[in-house]
Amino acid sequence: MEMTRFSVFRGFERDPAPRLRARTNTTVKILFWISTTALLYTYIGYPLAIWLLARLRSPRILKAPITPRLSVVLPCHNEAGAITSRIRNLLESDYPEDLLEVIVISDGSTDLTAEAALEYPERRVRVLSYAERQGKATALNIGVSHANGEIVVFADARQSFARGAIRAMAASFADPKVGAVSGAYLLGDPSGAVAQGVGFYWKYEEWIRQNEAGFDSIIGAAGAIYAIRRELWRPLPAATILDDVYTPMCIALRGLRVVFEARAVAYDAAPDSASREFSRKARTLMGNYQLCQLMPGLLVPSHRLFFQFLSHKLSRLAAPFFLIALLLSNVGLAGQSLVYQLTLTGQLAFYISVLAGSVLRKHHRKLRLLNIAYVFSVMNAAALVGLLYFIRGKRNVWIVDGRKAEG
Repeated sequence: MEMTRFSVFRGFERDPAPRLRARTNTTVKILFWISTTALLYTYIGYPLAIWLLARLRSPRILKAPITPRLSVVLPCHNEAGAITSRIRNLLESDYPEDLLEVIVISDGSTDLTAEAALEYPERRVRVLSYAERQGKATALNIGVSHANGEIVVFADARQSFARGAIRAMAASFADPKVGAVSGAYLLGDPSGAVAQGVGFYWKYEEWIRQNEAGFDSIIGAAGAIYAIRRELWRPLPAATILDDVYTPMCIALRGLRVVFEARAVAYDAAPDSASREFSRKARTLMGNYQLCQLMPGLLVPSHRLFFQFLSHKLSRLAAPFFLIALLLSNVGLAGQSLVYQLTLTGQLAFYISVLAGSVLRKHHRKLRLLNIAYVFSVMNAAALVGLLYFIRGKRNVWIVDGRKAEG
């Protein structure tokens, strides 16, 4: 009996360190594989899943060559140098002249934006101007309140539309189940090459959007070019960052579809600095956090677009945290097997390529793979900064290098 007591007592004296190390090792492995799975799903699994779903279930869009009365709402701030050519581009659209109007909202411009727009010799152009800058959301609210069209098209000052873009979007509104239509966003002028890195990202995004629309509805629209039925408009909260997601999702929550029209193209110049693209993306991702606050209905699993919103938006917000966890856990596991050694080598090679891409960009040189890696890392870093901005309540991150960085 005494020996049994002694053995039990000695059992409690054993060093707990090996057991603790084993538990820690198991936890690190779980973290590694959860992070790996989450990242693969976010960037590969979901795009393939929505592609497959679009093949299995693809409700048709009833298109017809209709031409409803249409209003283009064009908010701008300090765009005196571009506003005249932008108005001309819109009025030269392949759309009946008597059914198209352009409403320019000068949001507290301190240059001659309003004056330049007022001098445009065309009755179809209306200019609304006010002295104090109030933000894009307020400008859009004012613009839509003055719109006469059955369909409202949203545009930005710095892009240009393909000639048939407006007519192409209008055709989808022949389907009564369609409440909003997003166009395509192309970096580079019509005759130039699509920019590397960011251009690749947009092509990837639009492929996902095409499949989301094929399955049901896209999650948000391209801010540079989208249209809605005027009757479905709901005023934006004053501080709304992502009108191009808030408005389409309000429409989707009412049971209507938000579709994608690849023929409706908006052209834009590629970002000419990493800081501008970073700030634009940080603002966009901060807007996704705000969207969850403004529209909690999107977080309800019973909502028909919950799967898409979770996979397309929320998983992107979590991705930078999984990237950090993946690297740290992989460092801790590297000595345990060849698999972990290879994955760590791959990660280190990726981050070295990011640094190399950054150096090459500073010297105005680009290699496609290095540039894609660089842009990918910038966008994930911007998600972290966007979260910080959101927590701090910061909203004035849309000015970069003296220009508007819209999301």
